[in-house]
Amino acid sequence: MELKFSTFLSLTLLFSSVLNPALSDLCNPDDKKVLLQIKKAFGDPYVLASWKSDTDCCDWYCVTCDSTTNRINSLTIFAGQVSGQIPALVGDLPYLETLEFHKQPNLTGPIQPAIAKLKGLKSLRLSWTNLSGSVPDFLSQLKNLTFLDLSFNNLTGAIPSSLSELPNLSALHLDRNKLTGHIPKSFGQFIGNVPDLYLSHNQLSGNIPTSFAQMDFTSIDLSRNKLEGDASVIFGLNKTTQIVDLSRNLLEFNLSKVEFPTSLTSLDINHNKIYGSIPVEFTQLNFQFLNVSYNRLCGQIPVGGKLQSFDEYSYFHNRCLCGAPLPSCK
Repeated sequence: MELKFSTFLSLTLLFSSVLNPALSDLCNPDDKKVLLQIKKAFGDPYVLASWKSDTDCCDWYCVTCDSTTNRINSLTIFAGQVSGQIPALVGDLPYLETLEFHKQPNLTGPIQPAIAKLKGLKSLRLSWTNLSGSVPDFLSQLKNLTFLDLSFNNLTGAIPSSLSELPNLSALHLDRNKLTGHIPKSFGQFIGNVPDLYLSHNQLSGNIPTSFAQMDFTSIDLSRNKLEGDASVIFGLNKTTQIVDLSRNLLEFNLSKVEFPTSLTSLDINHNKIYGSIPVEFTQLNFQFLNVSYNRLCGQIPVGGKLQSFDEYSYFHNRCLCGAPLPSCK
């Protein structure tokens, strides 16, 4: 009799969970409620069609649940389209570690202030959208961030110096916006990791901070801005820098006097006002890419290493550079 009753109970529970899937949901009900409100705020877009109240939100497209707590830890929308502003409701997903809106041309408005509530956030990617306004200072409060990508937007104004207070940052992408002003001096004083730094295709002006002499950037891209003066502080014999792009600025310094790290594999300084000659040390470097064209360099291109493996377009339009792959010196 007892066996029959337990079997009956099991079947009853089974049927009730089939009839009411919420009973078997792994998904946290608070998270589910917030996600359904986010879907509504976006106007029920097709990309969120799997977000239905009678299904487990851990199975929904664009989100993932933590395998232990079953709390929503990732919201990533990078296919399909959503329109409007980022809803403040994203700040009500307290266990989010990854938030991504990528290739969303109809996403507008400022970077949502409620993101500041997501203290566990490790990766924030808002890229290839039509977000506008400034890069918000509150991002510096997200101390667990390891990756911050705000590239390919319409962001304006100055870069907040407080971003250097993010201790775990491995990469900072602010490229392809309309940012103005100087590069913050604090970017020469990152308090933890030294992140790969991408500030290209903006309208940044002034000098590269001298504090960069203390920073060992693995990869740095400051190209296509209006930066002036000396960039030699980026380099140094004791650094482990690998990739540097300073092309299309107004930089003016003597290349012959710069001490380059032996780790350097890619150097692009085209379209500046850089003078002097190509250092003989370049023959010792394992360049995968090199472009020094459209500057004011002079003298013979040193022979050796990888220097003759690049074509004339890597060297042409200088004041008086000569030697292979350019015409021989007279």
